[in-house]
Amino acid sequence: MDDHDDDAYAKLLRRVNSPRVVVDNDACEHATVIQVDTVKRQGALLEVVQVLTDLNLVMTKAYMSSDGVWFMHVFYVTDDHGNKIRDEGIFNCIEKALETDACMVKSTGKMLPSKEHTLIELTGTDRPGLLSEVCAVLTDLRCNVVNAEIWAHNARAAAVIHIADQSTGTAIEDPRKLSLIKELLYNVLKGHGDFRTPIVSISSPGEIHIGRRLHQMMFAARDFERPGGENDNSARPYVTVFDCPDRDYTVVTATSIDRPKLVFDTVCTLTDMQYLVFHGTVITDSKKAYQEYYIRHVDGFPTSSEAERQRVIECIQAAIERRASEGLPLELFTDDHFGLLSYITRILRENGLWPKSAEISTRNGKAKHNYIVTDVSGNPVDPKTIFLIHQQMGQTVLQVKGNLSMPPKFPRETPRSFLFGGLFRCPSFQNFGLN
Repeated sequence: MDDHDDDAYAKLLRRVNSPRVVVDNDACEHATVIQVDTVKRQGALLEVVQVLTDLNLVMTKAYMSSDGVWFMHVFYVTDDHGNKIRDEGIFNCIEKALETDACMVKSTGKMLPSKEHTLIELTGTDRPGLLSEVCAVLTDLRCNVVNAEIWAHNARAAAVIHIADQSTGTAIEDPRKLSLIKELLYNVLKGHGDFRTPIVSISSPGEIHIGRRLHQMMFAARDFERPGGENDNSARPYVTVFDCPDRDYTVVTATSIDRPKLVFDTVCTLTDMQYLVFHGTVITDSKKAYQEYYIRHVDGFPTSSEAERQRVIECIQAAIERRASEGLPLELFTDDHFGLLSYITRILRENGLWPKSAEISTRNGKAKHNYIVTDVSGNPVDPKTIFLIHQQMGQTVLQVKGNLSMPPKFPRETPRSFLFGGLFRCPSFQNFGLN
């Protein structure tokens, strides 16, 4: 077989095994139904969910099921305003993205494979003022922050930052400068008396998904372990894990407040923990979301011990909580200029605000910052503080996107099994065509 035959055979395999996408705007009155059939393999569900999430589609319901070597995924989606999806370009983007090996949706800005930026990854112990100190170091070293996303959870913090040299606007290539950046950032993260070793990584950006990378970094930092003395479980997502011995599955359920990207965060964590989802369902209403997944480890077995099941509970709770930081959402939109991020984070620090998450983007001379903040004790923000900040930078520049109060606690009731109806019990799968 020559090279031409090899190429033809490879193209045939891709065509036979490529996902099939069917879009139906008539099947449901309130949502667009997207059905995706893919070959059953590790990570296939995550790739589909990632594409839909990066297109900012809101999932109101979802069903996943495997049959032999195929997965069938059905998603009920709307736009941010609760309307059906009418844009044919979005459907074409879904098909095109799923046909590629990497499942990258470049239009969302989540992946930045570029020689114009330098990638910095940071992991360490969270504390008030940390983000301000990191930004100050980068500004002093003439590094311009192009994009950044920062998460904090359970006293850990992780950041993915894309920077460029302020003088050239391109990636930093000077080894001495890169070494100095790494050294100074390490010193900032180390803090005083911190027993955890911070991690600072500097590299050229590759094809990464920022959300998934942050989940991996926080998992590696063991943020699923709660700090000592925090025993209040009433505000946490309600997660259960139990075995279904008749079919060798482990069943994972999670009840929480509904929010964007919730399903991605859960499926991402299950995938990174080396579990395969064989069947699942997601049901949401205006405030609450219920997820249910039937999983096995990649070795083909369900969970094998109570310790493993407890670890799954802790990790799913952490996955749901990381992006849902409790605090006051703030949004800034203004003309971009060098040192802006350092200035804004310094203003927040000087006014006693503690960013629990941040998402920074710059484009076409404009900067957009989104923060979720508390006071330095982790308590709700005093409205007087926001008034003082508005006086410093203007109310039109920095806007409050939520109420000056903390969000409600997670629901605690025991969930019902939506996948099989009624309170869960291992039913006969023959009735549903599942195996």
